[in-house]
Amino acid sequence: AKKIYEELGGSSPILELTKKQANALQSKLNEDGGVSEYKCFIVMRCWHPRAANVVKEVINYDPNEIILMPLYPQYSAATSGSSIKEWNDVCLKNNFKVKTSTICCYPTDENFVEAHKNEIKKTIKNLDNFKLIFSAHGLPEKNIKRGDPYQWQVEQSVDKIVKSLNIKNLDWTLSYQSRVGPLKWIGPSTDNIIIENSKLGKNIVLVPIAFVSEHSETLVELDIEYKELADKNGCKNYLRVPALGTNENYIKAMSNLIINKQNYDFNGKL
Repeated sequence: AKKIYEELGGSSPILELTKKQANALQSKLNEDGGVSEYKCFIVMRCWHPRAANVVKEVINYDPNEIILMPLYPQYSAATSGSSIKEWNDVCLKNNFKVKTSTICCYPTDENFVEAHKNEIKKTIKNLDNFKLIFSAHGLPEKNIKRGDPYQWQVEQSVDKIVKSLNIKNLDWTLSYQSRVGPLKWIGPSTDNIIIENSKLGKNIVLVPIAFVSEHSETLVELDIEYKELADKNGCKNYLRVPALGTNENYIKAMSNLIINKQNYDFNGKL
C-alpha cells in the first residue's frame, strides 16, 4: 500500500474528487429552488471523514430526512452494505433518530448507463481492432455463494452499456481486478485478459465499471501496472476510459434517484 501511494504522490485523490462530486450533486439537487433544500455530507468508510465525526455535523444541521447515497453503483455487503451499517450503528450510538432512506444501488439506471456510454465512445473514437474490457473490483467466490448480488449486478451494468453502445460485432468482456489473499476470487482476472489480448495484437480499452472516482485501483493498478503488462506482451495502444467523476449524466442519475427516492432492488428493478 505504501508503494502504491508513493506512485500517487503520497495520498489518494479520492476525497478531493468526492468533494467535487458532492458539490456538483448538491447544486443539481437545488437547481430548481424547490420546497426541499438538500445538503450533501461526505462519509468515507476507511479514512476521514468517518461516520463518527460526520454524524455530529448532520445533527447540527438538523435535517428532516437523511438519504444515504452510496458511490458504489453495484451493491455488495463488503462495500455499500458495510458503509450503510456503519452509519446506522453510529446514529444508534448517538441516539440520533430521523427518517432515513437508502439508495442501495443503481446498476442499470438509464443516466448511469448513458454516462458510461458517452465516456466509452469518446475514448474509442477512430480506434479499431480493440478489446473493450470492463474491469470491476473482484470479490472472493465465497461471498457470491452466500448470496451477495455484486457480480450479478455488475453483469447487468455491462449488459446495458454494451446494448446502449450499439456497435456491431463489438469485442468486449468483463473481468475482475485487485485480487488479494489466498482465497479463490471471481474471474476471469483482468491481468490475464490483458495478456491474452495483447498477445493477439489487440488494442486494449479498459473501463472501470464499478469505480466512479479515480484512486489507487485506477491510477496505479490500471494506468501503471496493467499498462506495463500490456506493453510487455505486445500491446500497441492501451487506453483507459476515465471514472465517471462529475460526468453530467452520472450526477443526474444520483440526483433523480435522491429526489424520487427510487431504489433498485438486488435484481436491478425499481
